[in-house]
Amino acid sequence: MERGSSKHSPRVDDQMSSEVSGLVQSAGTGGSRAEEFRIPEPAGEDQPEATTAPAGELRSGTPQGMSSEDVEARSRLGRFITMTALPGDRETLLANARENEAPADLVAALETLPEGTRYRTISEVWAALGHKNETTRW
Repeated sequence: MERGSSKHSPRVDDQMSSEVSGLVQSAGTGGSRAEEFRIPEPAGEDQPEATTAPAGELRSGTPQGMSSEDVEARSRLGRFITMTALPGDRETLLANARENEAPADLVAALETLPEGTRYRTISEVWAALGHKNETTRW
């Protein structure tokens, strides 16, 4: 069986090689657009891991009067109390939290709220639970 030449022109060869360069050079199996020199190297054995919060804060831009842990905890509370429960009293908030499968510690905290008080926002619920809200908004 005789085969002919399978060479292409230099322009076609360059185009074909650039089409598969992501597959050939990638670190993963699906191909990658990242060039090898842009992929960060892992930390050495005696070096700390890279972190997005080198100063210890989980997020930047926390509001005045709150720490990043306060912001995360208030956000966690807000994930289990939907807007349909607000404005609402203690029983409404508890029913909504249980319906959304809130963790036991959040349900226990909501059970300590006084009866008969209506809360309009998550921030009001947060303050009623004895936590601080931001001192200035906007």
